[in-house]
Amino acid sequence: MDTILLSKKFEQIGARVNLRPAINHRYRQELAGIDIRTDDKGEYFDIRLAADEQVDYEVIDVRPEMRHLLLMARRDSGKHKFLCGHDERHWFVCAVPGESVSNVVNAMEALQPLIVRTTVRKRVKRVKDRLRRKNKAFVRQGEWFFVKVTPPMPEPKAIVRNEPLRRNAGSKAHMCQYVYRTGGVIVWVCHRYPQGVLDHEYHKILSTEPKAKVWAWRQMMRDPTVYVRGRVWHPDHKTIVLNEWHRVLMNTEREAPGASHIVFLD
Repeated sequence: MDTILLSKKFEQIGARVNLRPAINHRYRQELAGIDIRTDDKGEYFDIRLAADEQVDYEVIDVRPEMRHLLLMARRDSGKHKFLCGHDERHWFVCAVPGESVSNVVNAMEALQPLIVRTTVRKRVKRVKDRLRRKNKAFVRQGEWFFVKVTPPMPEPKAIVRNEPLRRNAGSKAHMCQYVYRTGGVIVWVCHRYPQGVLDHEYHKILSTEPKAKVWAWRQMMRDPTVYVRGRVWHPDHKTIVLNEWHRVLMNTEREAPGASHIVFLD
């Protein structure tokens, strides 16, 4: 792996990168993968390498004018691709799905959910506008896309205020002024099961784990259809205002084979 060339590629987008072995000793253990860290010079990409893993990182496309590049990791398990770049206020790294992705533009398109891509083709005629944070098809804030729709009119009691959007239990929430949800599957959630378990799984856990009854369980909806309007805010992004109801869709990063190698959580 040519670390000098790798650093030069990151420099073309105004970024720094550091490759190093992941710390793995008795008192401190780090996950191998890609993180965004900060030192006295600011943010940088921290790529940590596991001692027992053969991996080769290579930049396969650089777009200095966009401040984005496409990074590929070759592993025994296959090729994993990552979009690295700057979004509004901070650097980010995002695993990219799709074996045919070969450049930054392909990667950004691959991260759009199918509903978003379909809406873009219908509503946005100018190709250069299709990847903007705001166009006639959607408004984007971080990993969330907001697509203008005409949903079923909700009952006033179904609308909740100042509701968080999170991609997982460890991420910083994007807060929404008005939200309502329809459909989905009821699951039981606690600190031990942050992604939730179905009702029969919940009762099985209670019957086999003596202490499970005090795990502060709560019921939530998994994979509902979510609509928002009003202000949407997050400390790392500019606040957006949606004057009409928009459907909420998350990007496709979790479908990427390299998603498990992203250490940084937004």
